[in-house]
Amino acid sequence: MEKPPLVILMLSIHGLVRGHDLELGRDADTGGQVTYVVELARALGRNPNVERVDLLTRLIDDREVSPDYAAAEEKLGPRARIVRLPFGPKRYLRKEVLWKHLDHLVDRCLHHLRSQDRLPDIIHSHYADAGYVGMQLSRLLGIPQIHTGHSLGRGKLQRLLDSGRKQSSLERQFNFAQRLAAEEEVLSHASLIVASTRQEIVSQYGDYTNFDAKRASVIPPGTDTLRFSAPGRRPIPESVCRMVDRFLDVPDKPCILAICRPETKKNLQRLVTAYGEDAELQEIANLVIVAGNRDDIRTMEAAQQQVLADLLLAIDRYDLWGKVAIPKHHRMEDIPDLYRLAARRRGVFVNPALTEPFGLTLIEAAASGLPVVATEDGGPLDIIGNCRNGLLIDPLQPESIAIALKTALTDRKTWRIWARSGIAGVRRHYTWAGHVAQYLNAVRRVLRKDRKRFRRQLATIAHDRRSSLPLARQALISDIDNTLIGNREGLEQLIEWLLVRSGRVAFGVATGRSMAGTVRMLRDWRVPMPDVVITSVGTEIAYGPDLRADPGWAKLIRHQWRRDALVDAMTAIPGLVLQHKENQRQFKISYNVIPELMPSLDQVGAYLQRLNLRANLIYSHQAYLDILPVRASKGQAIRYLAYKWGLPLHSFLVAGDSGNDVEMMLGDTLGVIVGNHSPEIRSLKGRHQVYFASEHHARGILEGIAHYQFGGSCHPTRFLTS
Repeated sequence: MEKPPLVILMLSIHGLVRGHDLELGRDADTGGQVTYVVELARALGRNPNVERVDLLTRLIDDREVSPDYAAAEEKLGPRARIVRLPFGPKRYLRKEVLWKHLDHLVDRCLHHLRSQDRLPDIIHSHYADAGYVGMQLSRLLGIPQIHTGHSLGRGKLQRLLDSGRKQSSLERQFNFAQRLAAEEEVLSHASLIVASTRQEIVSQYGDYTNFDAKRASVIPPGTDTLRFSAPGRRPIPESVCRMVDRFLDVPDKPCILAICRPETKKNLQRLVTAYGEDAELQEIANLVIVAGNRDDIRTMEAAQQQVLADLLLAIDRYDLWGKVAIPKHHRMEDIPDLYRLAARRRGVFVNPALTEPFGLTLIEAAASGLPVVATEDGGPLDIIGNCRNGLLIDPLQPESIAIALKTALTDRKTWRIWARSGIAGVRRHYTWAGHVAQYLNAVRRVLRKDRKRFRRQLATIAHDRRSSLPLARQALISDIDNTLIGNREGLEQLIEWLLVRSGRVAFGVATGRSMAGTVRMLRDWRVPMPDVVITSVGTEIAYGPDLRADPGWAKLIRHQWRRDALVDAMTAIPGLVLQHKENQRQFKISYNVIPELMPSLDQVGAYLQRLNLRANLIYSHQAYLDILPVRASKGQAIRYLAYKWGLPLHSFLVAGDSGNDVEMMLGDTLGVIVGNHSPEIRSLKGRHQVYFASEHHARGILEGIAHYQFGGSCHPTRFLTS
């Protein structure tokens, strides 16, 4: 049977991502990872077994960067595109600052996916931040996740500590604690980890408690062998020669070429030290360092300022002027010619990074006929092992760096062998066509293995392989006590009605009960577990049979919530008795009420306002008072879901009977108040789209469904007359 073409969602959410003229080296976030994800998306889009590739990234509307990054969509080819979604501030932010905005991105992604004609078959996340987002999407949608870490936190942290950095300063700069926790969680959840090298699996991912090597696959990245090729007889553009040669006293000497971001882990200072302390090496070759683009060092990020300042000071200390080129500007299209210039001058490419997950520049240099000297870590181990085109070094030992460079530069026969071997090795091991073939085989294996498991685990998976919540056109949300339950026959009829519409109408409950109490009540009344469960008067949202909590909701409602201060303040209010411990939740304080003793709600609210305490007061059944965060209620929870799942509010039919259901009925929702309602909800009489049923309990809900003609062309009127 012919396999249907795949829809793939890729997530790479930091850095400056576009399909042309990539600003590599602009900062620590725009480097090889950006090249990899853009080229992978483009290569996948060329494959006939792929229907569509969406590379989802952050929309950035900032005068300090190109307007390209504010475009909502950018084509990468006939079946590949970049999709940009806004989240957090409009301005460009470094990746460490994005963490607090990631749950917002999850919601934006869900909203976007809801608008597509087909959900993706696979979610492929890149780096830890996108890994967190991909994990949330995977859990909510029932779609397997593939993850590529690129740079792993534990290895990076250890290398930086070994270089002399302090733990406290590293935590402030890189937010390692949150990153490491997310990496552990993602490694536990992901169906497949894609690594670039075997060493990456063993020595980097192996440091994580939740990593299982059985779920990892080595798929080396590719390179564009049309862009990156040996110089031959083609001329090198004069602009590229001038970019380098204007710094040098003897431009025609072989050059030691380094291309990377101005970042501490790239270890450029030790490279300059190795060169500066070896007079023979200075006599043999010039040193060319292409470390991003800059106008004024003083306007760059602090970490980049420090790296470049240290480089310039080292150049001055060793008096290397006329021997070292460090251009201020280069274009993306200049990079292949820089490799070819170095190859024509019989130079060498060097990567002295403290840690190197892969090293795309190494295969670009190899494809260009340029021998390499690289750190004995991560990708270089495999690349040089496969291509046999250079030497490995200890990046912490300047002497080791210098010796390797001199070996590559002085043995002309070896240089020619390495140059030819590099070109052949790249064509054999590192093409995009080869990468995509391996990648799609791995994806198919994941889909065969995990699709059924996801369907079993997640209630949001409907019978047609679609997620009931994100793809449902309508949603029925009902209170439990005295609304959904109370009449066995009516409840069974309502359940029958819902089952007929599985996948088209999502089913949820919204209750003042705790999660545990809700589960017990639903089980006692033989109600199938809903798609969404809103408990504790709207302060908690969970999904599916495993009741997976919505972390974005908890973060949203935490705003201005001072629980302990509220409990203390309410001790001064007469007529209130704290309910049993089971009814108290993180975002809910619940009281039994003696109505004749308690002041009015307005008076209680004014009292709290005077104390600068913000809360939402919910009075129900003339017997209960719930104190919630200002952003929390059943109604707010439903509006959150409406936004999250891309459903207009008029697609929600909500049913209730008491005061804590009022907010569900306001606005554009279709409200049904069952016949056995409490007196405090009668104030809604006469409101638009609030229907007062004469029937009680579930039969009242069915009456409301018939009134609104909700759920399609087949209406439950037969239930009401049976």
